[in-house]
Amino acid sequence: MKFSEMLYKRPDVNAYINRVNKLIEKVKNAKSYEEQLSAHKEFTALSDKISSMSTIAHIRNTMNTEDDFYDREKDFFDENSPLIENSTAEFYRAFVSSDYRKQLEEKLGKLLFENAELELKAIDPVIIPDLQEENRLVSEYIKLIASAQLDFDGKKLNLSQLRLYMESPDRKTRKDAYKKRTEFFEENKVKLDDIYDKLVNVRTNMAKKLGFENYVELGYIRMGRNCYGPKEVSAFREQVKKHMVPLSKKLNEKQRERLGLKKLTFIDSLLYFKDGNPKPKGTPEEIFKAGQKMYGELSSETSEFFRFMLENELLDCLSRKGKASGGYMTYIPDYKSPFIFANFNGTSGDIDVLTHEAGHALNGYLAKNIEISEYRTATMETCEVHSMSMEFFTIPWMKMFFGDRVEEYKYMHLASAVNFIPYGCAVDEFQHEVYMNPDMTPNERKNLWKRIESEYQPDLDYEDDPFFGNGGRWQAQTHIYSAPFYYIDYCLAQTCALQFRNLMSEDYKAAWEKYLSFSKKAGTMTFTELLKTSKLRSPMDEGCVRDVCKGSEEAIEQIEI
Repeated sequence: MKFSEMLYKRPDVNAYINRVNKLIEKVKNAKSYEEQLSAHKEFTALSDKISSMSTIAHIRNTMNTEDDFYDREKDFFDENSPLIENSTAEFYRAFVSSDYRKQLEEKLGKLLFENAELELKAIDPVIIPDLQEENRLVSEYIKLIASAQLDFDGKKLNLSQLRLYMESPDRKTRKDAYKKRTEFFEENKVKLDDIYDKLVNVRTNMAKKLGFENYVELGYIRMGRNCYGPKEVSAFREQVKKHMVPLSKKLNEKQRERLGLKKLTFIDSLLYFKDGNPKPKGTPEEIFKAGQKMYGELSSETSEFFRFMLENELLDCLSRKGKASGGYMTYIPDYKSPFIFANFNGTSGDIDVLTHEAGHALNGYLAKNIEISEYRTATMETCEVHSMSMEFFTIPWMKMFFGDRVEEYKYMHLASAVNFIPYGCAVDEFQHEVYMNPDMTPNERKNLWKRIESEYQPDLDYEDDPFFGNGGRWQAQTHIYSAPFYYIDYCLAQTCALQFRNLMSEDYKAAWEKYLSFSKKAGTMTFTELLKTSKLRSPMDEGCVRDVCKGSEEAIEQIEI
């Protein structure tokens, strides 16, 4: 069904909770495991229905944050989703306590129960007001960022649209664009600090109410981390400092030489070539048409998937006034439909969206018929392997988008993948420090960011920028506000994607089949188990980052630019 034809109706939350309560009683009073399986099936249908309404409302709100109707629906779900989550938790609490658990595990798998028990540690009626406040604050941040209407080049631009000018080959244009972005953040710095202060406080309060020392452990549970913890992540970050940071510095020095600059500063970081970065050719319609050809040739699975996306209006990629910033993929269970949201801005990032978010969406499409709904979605680092690896698997088709500048695109894409990981690790280490020390002032957080950033990006120079140069860069990173501890998933996944890239250089077809198998398994295994079954190394294993750096550097040196 086309997205425009999908009906939205505000769900009756009380009716939902009452029906779930009846299913809980059915589980508790069951005389056989078959009765409990039946209750689980009914619960899945109920859950899918309310999730579909929530997702449709979210999509339509982000498509136009100025739409009053869906703004009210967003507020409705901000208020009620904690009640829904608590009701869901009560069902699973009864389900995992079943006297027939052994038989249920044989039918549904042990991982469902292990994941449920993990998630149950993170929910209790006592924190419902805190969850509601957290939702409200995240929405306030997203709406604040989306409100940017910047006067530049005779136009009104949002932050996504400004990026085109931030990559301009003309240094004055770049400097002016960065200055315009800084003005927006300077004007809103008090609000940004206030929102984050409140988010840290409310998340810390939740953790303490649930018996945790601080939010770090709770944050990991909320991310569904079921096979590693902060210790393993810290070890990964140390590998990045040792091996990836020096490689990133080397790439930055080559960038400075290519641009002919005495010194590379942050306003030059997005520009890889003196004459400008390669940009995709054609209108959005032509880009989508080329995308259909690309996915049509890649495999039968991708051909069917992308045709489904286009025919059912499941891509909204054009920037416009009032549209939320950023990009995402989400899934509408009742319609078995992935949805891609993005903001095209005329840069190579438009193609990265077409590949990155499509990697997520393909996984949603491939996993839609997994019988047990809990396994249709993997944990986030696994999901990001789907997306980041797809960016590399589509490289053979990039000539369709970049023409005679395709080699430059290949270089830029691979170099930026390497450069990203240190930044992503800085975001992660910053959040660990913040939530272990929740009483820090806004200035202390900014000083903390400057210290951590200097370890991961020691050659970064902000010139005289009053906001980003004073430790404010993290406040432009939506995930820090909306999804704490998510960002390391990108780093872990990028390390895996670079492994896939190295494998495809040896045998593309074999690497693709391995990727397809990895994606089809979705959430049926933990992240580390999935890696083992695909014969990939865990990024957290000693030596993995070193070897990925070696393969990536060799590949970069072979690209002819």
